[in-house]
Amino acid sequence: MSESTGGDSAVPAITLNDGHHVPQLGFGVFQIPPEDTAEVALRALEIGYRHIDTAEMYRNERGVGLAVSRSGLDRSEVFVTSKLSNAFHRPDDARRAFEETLAELGFGYLDLFLIHWPLPTRYDGDFVSTWHVLEEFRAAGLTRSIGVSNFHPNHIDRLLAESDTVPAVNQVEVHPYLTQDELRSYDAGHGIATEAWSPIARGRVLSDPTVADVARRVGKSPAQVVLRWHIQRGDVVIPKSVTPSRMKENFELFDFRLDPGDMEAIDALDRGERTGPDPDTFDWIPS
Repeated sequence: MSESTGGDSAVPAITLNDGHHVPQLGFGVFQIPPEDTAEVALRALEIGYRHIDTAEMYRNERGVGLAVSRSGLDRSEVFVTSKLSNAFHRPDDARRAFEETLAELGFGYLDLFLIHWPLPTRYDGDFVSTWHVLEEFRAAGLTRSIGVSNFHPNHIDRLLAESDTVPAVNQVEVHPYLTQDELRSYDAGHGIATEAWSPIARGRVLSDPTVADVARRVGKSPAQVVLRWHIQRGDVVIPKSVTPSRMKENFELFDFRLDPGDMEAIDALDRGERTGPDPDTFDWIPS
């Protein structure tokens, strides 16, 4: 995995282990109501985002597809990720769900498709057969890259032992209160890009005195400082906001750098504190 420039964009691109490239900064649509998603995602594309992250369980894939079609951008200019619903891990269910994802988006292919959660206590603990189906999608050209979300190293070890494909991406909760250093090191050692969801801990880190001090010193907002911390660590990051000014602010990360002392100070905030569930026990199935 290495970095390359993202064409004319100020956003760098990460080269994945399969040779494809993902913009390091994306836009997440988690919890954006389906009826609002097209407008919000279109605004993100107008600001300059070229990477949008959705999921079957968000129920807003259609809005993402509409935003891309209305943007005037070529499909190839926008990197789109979606994720398999927890309800559809059985192979035939996964195949039908993926067909529905492409239909909702109105696309002929995805850039990246992920298993959303490993669900080790569901489906007899079998997420490997699900992974084999994602391998089918990639082989057929229906998705350029495949990966996982919320997988611990022991989950990925099973995939490596029982399949021929190393995940291109592992999308996990990462922020200054949960730095995930061991997991990130594992991913890097296997050529897997780490992608951070909940990158500002749902806002909890923005009032942290250390973050606030760095923000004052560099003349940036606390959110910009934390997102820049992610960028300099080499992770892909997907902040979400529906406020146009914040969407624009979150995109403006490439005209400053944090010095090593600032990076170390933010690193030291790690508490092992999650805002979301533990992947070893999470077993929710949407109705």
